Amino acid sequence: MAAIRFSNVFKRYSSGQDALLGVNFELASGEMSFLTGHSGAGKSTLMKLIMLMERPSRGQVWVGQQDLSRLHRSQIPLLRRQVGVVFQNHQLLFDRTVFDNVALPLQISGYDPADAARRVRAALDKVGLLDREKHNPIMLSTGEQQRVGIARAIVHKPRLLLADEPTGNLDPELSEDIMRLFEQFNQIGTTVLIASHDHSLINRMHHRVLTLRNGRLIADD
Repeated sequence: MAAIRFSNVFKRYSSGQDALLGVNFELASGEMSFLTGHSGAGKSTLMKLIMLMERPSRGQVWVGQQDLSRLHRSQIPLLRRQVGVVFQNHQLLFDRTVFDNVALPLQISGYDPADAARRVRAALDKVGLLDREKHNPIMLSTGEQQRVGIARAIVHKPRLLLADEPTGNLDPELSEDIMRLFEQFNQIGTTVLIASHDHSLINRMHHRVLTLRNGRLIADD
């Protein structure tokens, strides 16, 4: 079964900019793939369509068995609970501890506090930061902050994990560490799609690569 399916997807913004032009692809459930292309190629727009932060101008986007064009606004939070998202700039809250940052999605979803605490500590353990749960994120290195962001993205055990330039601020060694983490989640069945322009890193990882250029999908290797 496809975890993500784009069928002849176009996206034109109100400014007149064409961000995506007739994009077609399927990402199988349990697959790990990279999305690459120059700055402005359409990578972030494609990610936003999956999260329903934007809607296509034409065409259909499916996540699992859900045609996103048929989802009512009230159903969007339920969709987003199935999807974990990792951002380049972490988007951590520096007035909260590491534990509280990771717990935030569970609190919003109304999880029982004891269950939430177990899930948070399991997620922090997976990214190697269990001993930092009481720290403020500002006390952590850039790589550790990114790991906190990953823990927050996977704490609710999403079926689909999206990462938008997750290693853009990291050195090559840390970047590879982060990618290996994504592989570990993929190995337990999570579908992973990573937007990145780091071609040397992508080439070392040996996964499928989708390439965008000026809004068109020009390669699928």
